[in-house]
Amino acid sequence: MYRNRGSLGGNYIETMSCRWGTELWDQFDNLEKHTHWGIEFVERYTKFVKERSEIEISYAKQIRNLSKKYQLKKNSREEDEYKYTSCRAFLMTLNELNDYAGQHEVIAENLTTHIICELTRYIQDLKAERKSHFHDGRRAQQHIENSWKQLESSKRRFERDCKEADRAQQYFDKIDADINVTKADVEKRCSLKARQQAQMKHQVAEDSKNEYISYLQKFNKEQNEHYYTLIPHIFQKIQEMEEKRIERVGESMKTYAEVDRKVLPIVGKCLDGMTNAAASIQPKMDTKQVVESYKSGFEPPGDVEFEDYSMSMRRTVSESSYLNSRGEGKPSRSNSRGKLWPFIKRNKLMSLLASPRQPPPPPPTSPSPGAVSNGPQSPQQPKEPLSHRLNEFMTSKHKMHCLRSLKRGLSLKLGSGPEDCSHLPPEQRRKKLHAKIIDINKEIQKEIDQRDALTKMREVYIKNPHMGDPNSLDPRLEEINQNIDKLQLDARKHEAWLLEVETRLTEQGDPQRRQSGFYDSQATTPVNNNCAPVNRESPDGSYTEDHSTEHHLKSRSTEFDDDFDDDDPLPTIGTCKSLYPFEGQNEGTISMAEGELLYVIEEDKGDGWTRVRRNQDEEGYVPTSYIKVFFDTNAKDS
Repeated sequence: MYRNRGSLGGNYIETMSCRWGTELWDQFDNLEKHTHWGIEFVERYTKFVKERSEIEISYAKQIRNLSKKYQLKKNSREEDEYKYTSCRAFLMTLNELNDYAGQHEVIAENLTTHIICELTRYIQDLKAERKSHFHDGRRAQQHIENSWKQLESSKRRFERDCKEADRAQQYFDKIDADINVTKADVEKRCSLKARQQAQMKHQVAEDSKNEYISYLQKFNKEQNEHYYTLIPHIFQKIQEMEEKRIERVGESMKTYAEVDRKVLPIVGKCLDGMTNAAASIQPKMDTKQVVESYKSGFEPPGDVEFEDYSMSMRRTVSESSYLNSRGEGKPSRSNSRGKLWPFIKRNKLMSLLASPRQPPPPPPTSPSPGAVSNGPQSPQQPKEPLSHRLNEFMTSKHKMHCLRSLKRGLSLKLGSGPEDCSHLPPEQRRKKLHAKIIDINKEIQKEIDQRDALTKMREVYIKNPHMGDPNSLDPRLEEINQNIDKLQLDARKHEAWLLEVETRLTEQGDPQRRQSGFYDSQATTPVNNNCAPVNRESPDGSYTEDHSTEHHLKSRSTEFDDDFDDDDPLPTIGTCKSLYPFEGQNEGTISMAEGELLYVIEEDKGDGWTRVRRNQDEEGYVPTSYIKVFFDTNAKDS
């Protein structure tokens, strides 16, 4: 069994082991064509690998651009999105995708280094080696052809000389055999000259024969050496060259596969990273983060009390009741007027509560509307009692719940908030203050590090005066100390605000305290004639106990004072010139004369009204079509 296997293996080896020198001794031209095709094949394979490398580079570039396109932009709104686990997982996926693109760049680099460059150099060497081998073959072939030509030439010369010697011999024999010629004529004609001529021709033929034999032996020897020594040796080198070429192509194909195989572990890690990123998504945490981001800290509003307006219907109309009502009405009106004066003197609030609700009048066609009897008038609307307007303002859910919210809305409308973040809801304010304290502490630590570095440098200068003047660092140290003091003051100020907010949130979160306050207010609240609601829950969650409408209005006027006394007037954003006169007869409007110059403090929001100011105490709305506005770019941007 093993013997048969060995014999089969030997036959296989014999079949595989062939020699071009013996098998293809007469196929010189075909071998030249075949080796030329082999070089073209290597060049085509090199071009294939080069195009694959370019595809990998292009693919990696597109993947990197895609990853960069969706990466987090600095100082952008997207920074807030990455507090969610799904967004962070997406960011991790982009980073892994960037590494994945890098592996394709590694593939392209390895293909270029280990295959393209190597095969390019090998092709040049292969062409030179092939040229050398076939040059030797052509030279050997030329040499054997020249030997053959010499042999043919000596052969033809030998043939010619033999024919001439034969003709000379026949001529001599003819003369010698003629019987009519006398002996004297024979001696005279065929004397020494004819004989010498015949002998000379024979000698020439003999020399040609010897030369022909010599060339024939030489050609046979060279031909034997050519076909059995030179050509097999040259063809064997060509065969070895071809086998090396094929082997090199096989090694390149193997390297081509190994280049991809080497990056598979890292590619697998990138894919595992993407899988882990997807597994890190936590829906519960994201929904909790929504609460952390948008929780205001306010308590939901309480129930709206019933206001009984039928009490006046039940009273009988009599003289006594009429006199009593007249007698009691005067002080009540004076009292109400006295209680409401804080609201009346606040132009800001009045302009907000009584802002125009109708579209502005169209501009007049005549140049001077004052000259026309039926000129444009300001929009007329029924005046509502201030208490109704205030109740509507205070109880409207889609508007602001309290004057603190009103102040917050004004701050947001102007584009800047106060330093204590009071324009934000309590919970958001607490987070904002906490973040500011962290930033301030970082700045303090940064300044302290700079101070320590300068202090050490100053000590070095003191020990080594030739390195520098220590007094030159004093101004910078003084500046850093001032910055540290300022930052520490800001930190203490923000910490106090943070403590205030946390204390309020703690009090708000105490259910027993809030419930007891609610029942106390219910128990101590008297019933008024108009049954106005007296239990109001402020946006910060605390409850107030109002014993009368007067106390209720007092508390609200106090809130107005607290929220608006310290407010600065709205900054001017430009000036305007009135094109037509306007009589501001409605609440919230202001009259103006033709050609009058006013300050613009709030531009038109799309409703056709512009808010202007004449002086510090007189401001209101005017129709936008009645004025020509000149905005101050710097003030508007600020």
